[in-house]
Amino acid sequence: MACVLCTGVASAALVRIENLILTADGGFTPRLLPQRAFAPIEFEAHADMKAVDGGIPPAVQRVVLDFDRDGRLSTGGLPTCDPAALEEATPAEARARCPGAVVGKGRVEALIALGAGAPVRVGSPLTIFNGPRLEGHATAILHARITVPSVQTSVVTVPIERRGGDFRYRATIDVPPIAGGLGSLTHIDATVGRRYRFKGSRRSYTSARCSDGVLRTHGRLTFADTTIIDGTIEKACTAR
Repeated sequence: MACVLCTGVASAALVRIENLILTADGGFTPRLLPQRAFAPIEFEAHADMKAVDGGIPPAVQRVVLDFDRDGRLSTGGLPTCDPAALEEATPAEARARCPGAVVGKGRVEALIALGAGAPVRVGSPLTIFNGPRLEGHATAILHARITVPSVQTSVVTVPIERRGGDFRYRATIDVPPIAGGLGSLTHIDATVGRRYRFKGSRRSYTSARCSDGVLRTHGRLTFADTTIIDGTIEKACTAR
């Protein structure tokens, strides 16, 4: 049976359910934004998951992120990266193969159970690329690579669906099993934003306005033990 916890609305999230502790936060710069027009921003987010007993936390399997209606995504004229070009690539090779499509960077870490000893911590640079459109929707391509206990290159296509209502976009991330199911994601951070030129005009991959003094991000995380954590983080903005 899923344990569903609604964290409500907060400036940051700290949730504990049985043996799982989740902390998450995010933000954007600049905070001073137009009230009606859209201006370029950089979006930052991070999350940490750990087990209360010091072991390996339940593995997160899916992350669904909804972004405020006052945010906007622009991909017109921005190069895309074919996911097939990133297979078996190191982080440096992946960035070199699609340099014009890079829209974000960060880091991921995981704990992996290897035998009877203590879990092993592994990590990798995270790269986010602008991907080809899928069923009419924009996509982001996530790339990371670990080498323990063996080489595992993860290339994840994330559909970004445009929606109506309070949230303009929904990104759905299906997290692949780590080390054949022996590992669990413990940390992720990313900064997303890219300014570029197209047909002589300046554009930004991520933009926002401040129509009501706040930008909201809603998240829903589903874990392998059927735990579901659901909540919204708000960050204040100032209209100019």
